[in-house]
Amino acid sequence: MQSPTFTRRVALRSLVGGSMLFPGLVSELLAAEEGESSQGPLASRPSHFAARAKRVIMVFATGGVSHIDTFDPKSSEKGRDGSGKDKLMGSVFPYSANAACGTEVSDLFPHLRNTMEDICVIRSMKSAHFDHTEAAVGMHTGSATFTRPSMGSWLSYGLGTLNQNLPSFIVIAPHLPYGGTQVYASDFLPAYHQGTRVIPGAQPIDNLVPRTQKRGVQELELELAKRLNAQHFSNRQDDSRLAARIKSYETAFQMQTAGPEAFDVGQEDDRTLLAYGLERGQTTSFGWQCLVARRLAERGVRFIELVDSGSRPNWDSHGDMKEHVPLAKAADQPLAALILDLKQRGMLDETLIVWATEFGRTPTKEGKFGRGHHGDCFSIWLAGGGIKGGMVYGATDEVGRSITRDPVDVHDLHATILHLMGIDHTRLTYRHAGRDFRLTDVHGRLVRGILS
Repeated sequence: MQSPTFTRRVALRSLVGGSMLFPGLVSELLAAEEGESSQGPLASRPSHFAARAKRVIMVFATGGVSHIDTFDPKSSEKGRDGSGKDKLMGSVFPYSANAACGTEVSDLFPHLRNTMEDICVIRSMKSAHFDHTEAAVGMHTGSATFTRPSMGSWLSYGLGTLNQNLPSFIVIAPHLPYGGTQVYASDFLPAYHQGTRVIPGAQPIDNLVPRTQKRGVQELELELAKRLNAQHFSNRQDDSRLAARIKSYETAFQMQTAGPEAFDVGQEDDRTLLAYGLERGQTTSFGWQCLVARRLAERGVRFIELVDSGSRPNWDSHGDMKEHVPLAKAADQPLAALILDLKQRGMLDETLIVWATEFGRTPTKEGKFGRGHHGDCFSIWLAGGGIKGGMVYGATDEVGRSITRDPVDVHDLHATILHLMGIDHTRLTYRHAGRDFRLTDVHGRLVRGILS
C-alpha cells in the first residue's frame, strides 16, 4: 500500500522502478511542489477566518456603463459646466424607486429595480484609469500599469476549488473584454490558477467528447501519458506552465463527464428557462451565461466571471446613449433571475455577486447624445454573500462628476471581496522577483458600511 507520506523522492523512485500507481501521481508531484494535500494543486484550502461567501460570480460590463443613466440619477436640466464650453446632459432615461427599499434605478433595468432589496449599489467607485484597457485590467488585477494576476486567480490560489472535476476559475465570454486575456491571467502565480474561457454556443469547450468510446482504451492512454509527463516533469519542477499543462490534461479528462452536464441548460424546466429569458435550445444569450453561472456555482466552481459585451459589441456609447438600451434589455432580466434563483435555492447568502464596469461616462455630452470616458466616479453593485441589501453607499455631486461621500477604489473593492471569502487581503501573498506580492499591493481597506 502507498504510505501516508508520499514524497517526491518516493514518487520518482516509483517511476524508475516501473510502478503502476499512476492514477493521481502527477497531482501528488504537483501538490508536493507547493506543500499541498494529495488532492492536487487546486485542493480546497481553509480560509483565514470564517467566510461569508463560498464563491464569487462577477459580471463585467465591458466598455464603460454610464452611471448617470443607470444607477445614479441626475437632473435632466441642461447647462454648461464650469469651463463654459461643454454642455451638461442629465440622466437620459427616467428613474423610479424600488417600492421596498427606495433605491432609484433607471428604466433601463426594471427587473433589477425589483430586486434592489437584495442589492447594494456603490455610487462612489473610482477607476484605476480613464483608458479602457488599463481600467479594465485594473478592475481585475488591481494594477492598471503592470501585469499582475487577476482576482479570480488569486482566489483560486488562496482557496483552491470545491470540485476537482471542474476548473476553479471559469470565464464565460462571447467576446473578450478590453484588456483581453490579461483580465483572467494568472501572471506570476502558478499557471493552473488561470481562468478557463468558455464561449457560449452548442459546444462551449472544445474537445470534451472522448476520441474513442471503447472502454478502457482512453484510461490506458492517459495512464501512459501520466507516466511520460511525470518523468518529463521530474527534471523541470520549477516550470509552473508545464505543471499547469499536465494538470489541464487531468482536468480535461474529468470534465468529459462534468463539463457537458454543467453546461447543459436543457436539464432545466421550462419555468426556469423562462425566468432567464431563454428559449429551449438557446445557447448564446446573456441569459444562458447567467443560468450556466448558477449551475457552475452549484457544482463548486470558486470564481465565475460573465463578460457582458452585448452584440455592439460593448457599452462604449460615445455617439448616442440610446445604444445602452439593447444592452440593458439583454442583461436586465437574466441578472434579476440569477439573484432570485440563487435566493430561492438558498444559495444567495453564500454566493457573492459583483456587477462592475471599468469606469463611468461623463456628465457632459460627447457628440450629439453620447458621453466620454469618466473614471473619477461611477457605479457598481453587489449582492448576496455578506452584503447588506437594499442600500446605496457613497454619493456623487449634482451632475455626477465627482465623489462627495465615501469614495471606494479598486483596492478597497478587492479587499472587501477577499474579506467576504474569508481572506485577509494583507496575508494572501506570493513571493515573486524578490518580494511578496498581493492583490491589493500596499493598499486596500474594507468597505465595512456595505457588510451585513
